[in-house]
Amino acid sequence: MTNAGTPELEGTTLRVYTYVIKQSKGVGPREVMRGANLSSPSVAYWHLQKLEALGLLQKDAYGEYMAKEKANISGHLWIGRNMVPRLMFYSLFFMGIVAIEFIIIGVQFFAYGQMPEISLIYLLATNFIAMILFLGEGLLLRRKTRTKSAKRNTSDSTS
Repeated sequence: MTNAGTPELEGTTLRVYTYVIKQSKGVGPREVMRGANLSSPSVAYWHLQKLEALGLLQKDAYGEYMAKEKANISGHLWIGRNMVPRLMFYSLFFMGIVAIEFIIIGVQFFAYGQMPEISLIYLLATNFIAMILFLGEGLLLRRKTRTKSAKRNTSDSTS
């Protein structure tokens, strides 16, 4: 359980939940099966019932499921209907620091003709490594939670 009293979602249940959240309308088990890349409608139905029992989804009169509320997922933030790993924000923070350090080194070298101090180079390298690590881990976490429809939408937009 998380601090807010909502259960910890992970794996297939998390993929099903994010798929339902991203849809602006109710979804049935077959849609969830296709969208969350599940093996059968019964697997989708089981996860939908599990989420309904947790109080995160509600079933309408037509048998379709809609999101009741957005749960706080550990390590993620909701931006609209998208779930973004917190590690991505940490990488953006370090990216800003690295950019500022590059500007400082550039001004010091080109405007004043001075070689930057070795401590500033070490600091730049450390922050760059931190940025790469956070970005890599955030992208891996994002790939684990993406649904089939999200993958299809991003590949359609890049074509």
